[in-house]
Amino acid sequence: MTRTLQDVVKLQSGAEMPWFGLGVFRVKEGPELVNAVKTAIKLGYRSIDTAAIYGNEEGVGRGIREGIKEAGISREDLFVTSKVWNTDLGYDSTLAAYDTSLNRLGLDYLDLYLIHWPVEGKYKEAWKALEKLYKDGRVKAIGVSNFHVHHLEDLLQDAEIKPMVNQIEYHPYLTQKELQSYCVEQGIQLEAWSPLMAGELLEQPVLQELADKYNKTVAQIILRWDLQTGVVTIPKSTNEQRLAENADIFDFELSIEDMEQIEALNRNTRVGPDPDNFDF
Repeated sequence: MTRTLQDVVKLQSGAEMPWFGLGVFRVKEGPELVNAVKTAIKLGYRSIDTAAIYGNEEGVGRGIREGIKEAGISREDLFVTSKVWNTDLGYDSTLAAYDTSLNRLGLDYLDLYLIHWPVEGKYKEAWKALEKLYKDGRVKAIGVSNFHVHHLEDLLQDAEIKPMVNQIEYHPYLTQKELQSYCVEQGIQLEAWSPLMAGELLEQPVLQELADKYNKTVAQIILRWDLQTGVVTIPKSTNEQRLAENADIFDFELSIEDMEQIEALNRNTRVGPDPDNFDF
């Protein structure tokens, strides 16, 4: 059982990735972003997830520097993730994109670098670039995002190194059990983006009943479910109270029956695009 905000899972590379972190998708550059990252770090968050396409790496970097200083920790205490965007997929262009992200963030290295989407005909060359970054010791772990089973199978045909993480849309309405089973078999850690389904699940009746039962919020029930299904989770918030509230999920455990109730809510419903139908 995951017991604290700093608990980690060991990836194939040996890198230790926190089970819980902060996502900053759709958080614009500016004081709100900087403050959210800084506040999360002060509250004990040790994982921050961004991406080149979010257009907020500079603010994330500033928040990291301020948070490190105010929390009295070091860069090595944090796990920072970014992603290469579709237009930069390719060998040389991916290597250049990594340097650009580092410069924007003001960091010397990333803990995790991901291919953001499986653009057909491009992700294998990009993966070779990620393998080079990893072999050269410039990144602690490499992985993918939004890859279905068939994308992973295709990638693994030519890969020298397996992806260590697959970050996907994952929530009670989209449990992706086949993909999760495959990733477990391959030793690929699953990570949830949009774990709260962009807020659409916060009034779901079954989840509300469980929230009442455990004296928790619906968000806390979902995030606890993530961890108990073995999935790393990175909910987004810029509000200090919600940042603290989201992370307050280590003092209870969902029963097997209640876990099954949540699993049964699956509708294969997405808030983001389907990787097989995304217009890249």
